[in-house]
Amino acid sequence: MNIEQVSKSGIPRHVAVIMDGNGRWAQKHGSERILGHRQGVNSVRSIVEGAGELGIEYLTLYAFSTENWDRPKEEVSALMVLLIDAIVQEIDNLNEKNVRMLVIGDLCCFPKEVENKLREAIQTTSKNTGLNLILGLSYSGRWDILEAVRKISLEVKSGQIEVSDVNEQFFVDHLSTSGIPDPELLIRTSGEFRISNFLLWQIAYSEFYFSNILWPDFRKENLFEAIVDFQNRERRFGKTSEQIRN
Repeated sequence: MNIEQVSKSGIPRHVAVIMDGNGRWAQKHGSERILGHRQGVNSVRSIVEGAGELGIEYLTLYAFSTENWDRPKEEVSALMVLLIDAIVQEIDNLNEKNVRMLVIGDLCCFPKEVENKLREAIQTTSKNTGLNLILGLSYSGRWDILEAVRKISLEVKSGQIEVSDVNEQFFVDHLSTSGIPDPELLIRTSGEFRISNFLLWQIAYSEFYFSNILWPDFRKENLFEAIVDFQNRERRFGKTSEQIRN
């Protein structure tokens, strides 16, 4: 599908993606899992380009979950090296395309070299005004919610706020995505039908799109297909169709 087939009205402000299938892609091609992750970088490049062309404001990619630390040490180590290489290689491209990079997750869990490269990339792209590319790294929805609860609890304990001050917006402001609109569309590749602990609070009213394509084969044309599918849906937010039409 090409971009001309996507309506210019009804473009979601925020699209989130669970990038799944790197390991299976590598297995399918008779290679080690890390090759699938390397090929997945090409997909990221294509999706970032496509999102920019569509005028999407926020693109969140689930790159590394808190549970991924439990994978074999060799794979985790290789992923850390790949992450550094990808940041170094892509930073000029991000600046050229006016993309601002953000990270949600516990950066302190990463090796110092990786953490420094991430913070450097965030700083280097901080003044860009185009697409906001948000990477979920050492992230999980439960971690995000628990961190918000801890922050609020400390504020209550110290007397900065009263329990009665805590409402939905106050809670949202303490999540790692504070200031970022909730995703209207969540895409998951590889044919799996799971949320995998991703943005649990934020996707309460997101539309889900599941693709059978393994992440290393996913390109911006597939993103366009997902957007067209999204545009053909009726989003009711608990209301009836009649209420929405009226």
